[in-house]
Amino acid sequence: MSDIILGIESSCDDTSAAVIKDGWLLSNVIASQDVHKAYGGVVPELASRAHELNIVPVVSEALSRAGVAASELSAIAFTRGPGLLGSLLVGTSFAKALGISLGIPLVMVNHLQGHLLAGFVKEPGKEVRQLSFPYLCLLVSGGNSQIVKVSSPLEYEILGQTIDDAVGEAFDKCSKMLGLGYPGGPVIDHLAKQGDANRFKFAKPHIPGLDYSFSGIKTSLLYFVRDQIALDPDFMEKNKEDLCASFQKTLIDILMDKLVKAAKQTGIREIAIGGGVSANSGLRARMLEEGAKRGWNVYLPEFKFTTDNAAMIAIAGWYHYLAGERCALDVAPVSRMADF
Repeated sequence: MSDIILGIESSCDDTSAAVIKDGWLLSNVIASQDVHKAYGGVVPELASRAHELNIVPVVSEALSRAGVAASELSAIAFTRGPGLLGSLLVGTSFAKALGISLGIPLVMVNHLQGHLLAGFVKEPGKEVRQLSFPYLCLLVSGGNSQIVKVSSPLEYEILGQTIDDAVGEAFDKCSKMLGLGYPGGPVIDHLAKQGDANRFKFAKPHIPGLDYSFSGIKTSLLYFVRDQIALDPDFMEKNKEDLCASFQKTLIDILMDKLVKAAKQTGIREIAIGGGVSANSGLRARMLEEGAKRGWNVYLPEFKFTTDNAAMIAIAGWYHYLAGERCALDVAPVSRMADF
């Protein structure tokens, strides 16, 4: 008998639902929220209200596209955390209500685990190319920057992580600092393609081990731009492409230095990236470049699986379901989770 899993993702500002049958993706629907652009970042209260409006039509559309009736579902997988508590509460509450009405079990999923396993989503008509265990995943997003050793679908070890800001947060804050808008990652990536990445140099942190730090580079950029504008008020407009290219290169250098170190220490050559920042063109190109040079088997997720989506929650939930894991109805969403 086939396992059909409905996945629900509502950790931040995207409401998403997906249906997976025995690991094969049947549908993946995402409703994004444009309202936050006016505020330069996600407003939690607005996000949770939008989830309330979107959750029913998004789930309904996911089931319709999959050609699956709600009565055929085996289980519902939902994001418990980490994320915005109000947003998570909407997805969790809906999953519980639907699960009770259908008499089927619930499976809770760590949002980050979804990113780690996004590469295992299989799609009809597409080549199935998946990593072998164990592999290293550079997990990079607006809230996280980690190097994770993945030994099996349910076995993880964090080898290194940021001690302050995440790399995605650095992109967003520096984009706002430069007056380039939100979200910052795509804007900086676009401008960087037109600039000279070696034009300007920014300070890199010296953090022991495999941990990261991205707070210092923001300060370095801030002071540099401030001093240059004092000399030439039009400095930003004249040099924004080179600034973005140089800033992005510095961030990628920091990420890749630790990833190369982790690969050497573990001897693992199966390497993946995941999370929203894995859509960055500079990082993807650098991954392929390092992979060719070092003999890595590199996995780059499809762009549609880099951002928050329910397909990754459904696939992670399926692995938990196969392992016999079930979730009690009194489970509460959490903004932070200590482990996977």
